[in-house]
Amino acid sequence: MTNLLEIRDLRVHFGLVRAVDGVSFALPYGPYGVGLVGESGSGKTTVGRAIVRLGPAVGGEVLFEGKDVLRLRGRALKEYRRHVQIVFQDPDNSLDPRMKIGDTMAEVLTTHRIVSRRQAAARVRDLLEEVALDPAFASRFPHQLSGGQRQRVAIARALAVGPEALVLDEPTSALDVTAQARILALIKRLREERKLAYLLITHNLAVVSELCEMTVVLYLGKVAELGATGELLFHPAHPYTAALRSAVPEVDRAARLARIALAGEPPSAVSPPSGCVFHPRCPLCIDRCRVEVPVLREVAAGRMAACHRAEEVLAGADLSLVRDVMPDGAAAG
Repeated sequence: MTNLLEIRDLRVHFGLVRAVDGVSFALPYGPYGVGLVGESGSGKTTVGRAIVRLGPAVGGEVLFEGKDVLRLRGRALKEYRRHVQIVFQDPDNSLDPRMKIGDTMAEVLTTHRIVSRRQAAARVRDLLEEVALDPAFASRFPHQLSGGQRQRVAIARALAVGPEALVLDEPTSALDVTAQARILALIKRLREERKLAYLLITHNLAVVSELCEMTVVLYLGKVAELGATGELLFHPAHPYTAALRSAVPEVDRAARLARIALAGEPPSAVSPPSGCVFHPRCPLCIDRCRVEVPVLREVAAGRMAACHRAEEVLAGADLSLVRDVMPDGAAAG
């Protein structure tokens, strides 16, 4: 078996909202990183929460070592959560402000019976040192730590149960630039030391290029493209991926790409467009795109894209020449 986790046709709906609508990809055994990228509202966080069973799925499968996680209950579900942990975007919302750091981490250790209560304090100190924090922080409350330090505590708590995989949900977006760099360096070190696999949910393509071997691009709850990170970012096969890539600032003027400005805002997940869900904003849209749903298919070795014109995008179709026009016909500023 080559994959630790396999997500197959995952669907998560909230009433009429199709937040995730048929997403499939795999997470191999670590050390390995998969990046999940897309605009706000694309379904990234919903996918991550469904993987750790913090949100309901209405269809599909999440397979962990071949077993469907969505069918687990009781003790089996608790055991699964020892193998796959989540680190949330904002540690302020995931750490109890009334509990000292040491107590918060010891609770995890004793609940999952990793160590006895007598041994918990020593294990907490070891975990804090592993994420480069002073063990004395165990006696502090969350508000007495900086944002970066609180996120390190959140990572240490997730590592406490010895997981094989982490779901990292925008783990640096609430931090300043310096703290972001340190957290990313920590993730890179831990993945090698612990042989971790992780799903990194982010909007930052620069982070994905540094930490992830594979990238999955989501748009309106569907996979637009997936493949090896380097190839996907530098030779996109989907117009949406190309637009995301063109928005990344480049210090080197020669490396800068022509900005691709997409028309309007993402459509509503309550009533997705017919055909390709991206067609109302796509600079390469043709009549076929408006009526026929594109199948996620192999368009190059190891590359999958859900686009009728993926081969043209790969061949270098100039998407930047298309004017950015808002839905009401007024030119965008």
